[in-house]
Amino acid sequence: MKLTVGLIGCGRLGRIYARDLSSRIAETRLAAIADSNPDVARDAAAEFGTRAVADAGDLFHDPSIDAVVIVSPTHTHKDLVIAAAAARKPAFCEKPLALSLEDCEQMQSAVERGGSFFQMGFMRRFDPGYVAAKRHLDEGRIGRAVVFKSTSRDPYPPSLEYANPASSGGMLVDMGIHDFDLARWFMGDVASISAVGGVLAYPELASVGDIDNAIATLTFVDGRLGVIDLTRNGVYGYDISTELLGTEGTVRIGYLRETPVLTMTRNSVSHDTVPYFMQRFERAYTAQLQNFASNVLQQRDPPVTIDDGVQALRVALAATEAQRTGERVDVRSAGSHRH
Repeated sequence: MKLTVGLIGCGRLGRIYARDLSSRIAETRLAAIADSNPDVARDAAAEFGTRAVADAGDLFHDPSIDAVVIVSPTHTHKDLVIAAAAARKPAFCEKPLALSLEDCEQMQSAVERGGSFFQMGFMRRFDPGYVAAKRHLDEGRIGRAVVFKSTSRDPYPPSLEYANPASSGGMLVDMGIHDFDLARWFMGDVASISAVGGVLAYPELASVGDIDNAIATLTFVDGRLGVIDLTRNGVYGYDISTELLGTEGTVRIGYLRETPVLTMTRNSVSHDTVPYFMQRFERAYTAQLQNFASNVLQQRDPPVTIDDGVQALRVALAATEAQRTGERVDVRSAGSHRH
């Protein structure tokens, strides 16, 4: 049995999802693609052997569509998730869940009220390295983890249109959300956070009100510690790494060399680097969607819930507030308005 899926949003990540849903996942059939740009939807539909629909709303009322996968811009998530819940369509939604906690709370109440299946998209939880690290932690291989460290470095900045906090939420939300989710997954809820950031490499980002580098320090509810650093100018490659320092050992996740080739010449040893997220997390994106489809078909609970989306955003908004004000922020009382 296959899950018939409608895809909403066909940007650079949406195309990866379209490829996976149409050809890489045995459990799914990609039945339709919707995008705010009809030409993009038509091109993608032709490429992936499916049909384009002019209005995403049509997917919620189409009885032939079993479930929807939402990969549209963050500011559109609220209405789409609420519509899916109202139509009782199982939904998968990319991160971040929304741009404000008010929107999140409305989405969460709609999902819970409708009783429909909802799975949040945090693909790093499905990466083989992160999965193995979680298993080692749960099995006590490194004792008790006491410090969480995570680094995310993009090789170049996004477009100014994408970076604009009005649509992205800003760097600490859009980019940092993965690290904040991992922090919660490995260590539990965050009690307080402080953050510094600035426009240090790309002055043009200041014109839309975003930053290009940030460092956040976290205190978890049980007193354990964390630090996260983000940069848009990791010009040497896409560098994602996480370290869990335990009482009896340490786990490090991540790699930088993409292909197993070293070139050794006089006084020089070199290798290539990971180009970008599509390559680094290719397996994770596929595994995540396959997990979603299997969960819906087998009526299993989602491993990444809407509450995970809400809580990660709560931390990210607290970090944004801390960076803006220079004050340490209590996560539980933070983020109640958009910045």
